[in-house]
Amino acid sequence: MTADLSGTFDPVDALRASYGAFAAVVETLDDDASWLPSGCTGWAVRDLVFHCAGDAQRALVALHTPVSAPPDRDSVTYWRDWGADQTGAANGRRWARVSASMFLDFGQLRALYLETAAATVVAGAAADPTRTVRTQGHVLRAGDLLTTLAVEATVHHLDLTVSLPGAAPPAPEGLAAVRATLDGLLGRPVPLDWSDEHYARAATGRAPLTQEERRALGSDADRLPLLS
Repeated sequence: MTADLSGTFDPVDALRASYGAFAAVVETLDDDASWLPSGCTGWAVRDLVFHCAGDAQRALVALHTPVSAPPDRDSVTYWRDWGADQTGAANGRRWARVSASMFLDFGQLRALYLETAAATVVAGAAADPTRTVRTQGHVLRAGDLLTTLAVEATVHHLDLTVSLPGAAPPAPEGLAAVRATLDGLLGRPVPLDWSDEHYARAATGRAPLTQEERRALGSDADRLPLLS
């Protein structure tokens, strides 16, 4: 069963806003700031930026290689495989950290991210949202792919700014995509008066649940995190 997020937000607007907000923070970073810890276990800011550059590159490849197969995932069900391969995830964390460390000048990595993200936004805006594309071993409509990209960029924006208290927050459009996705994974609107940012943190394991929150969620509390 697929989720229908139509009418909740526009995927192109969500991608443009979330990538733009993330890029605006990255653009201000110098080499010293790039070594600050991020909200991702074991990653400094530069490691996270490298990971997000790779995500944008993956999107560019997907958007330029349409397939004829029908979709087997949408913007919600795409995330249901996120914790299946723990070994692969651990190897991916190590690979990102080692690869990011090879940029002796963070300015080079910063430029790589900024130009790749900008190209992804252009490609996303030009894509037919109903066209199917392949990524991460699954087939999605291009519009659903854009939503997943906005969600990942927004959640990682929260990670990026953990040690940057003066940085701008994620884009509202990206946070709306995150809320809609999390509600879709939960199967209902979250029964708590959470801000978009706190919902993003709590439902992805970045903020622990209080006892009151667990009581309000009931059995759904044990299903968190819904994605990471």
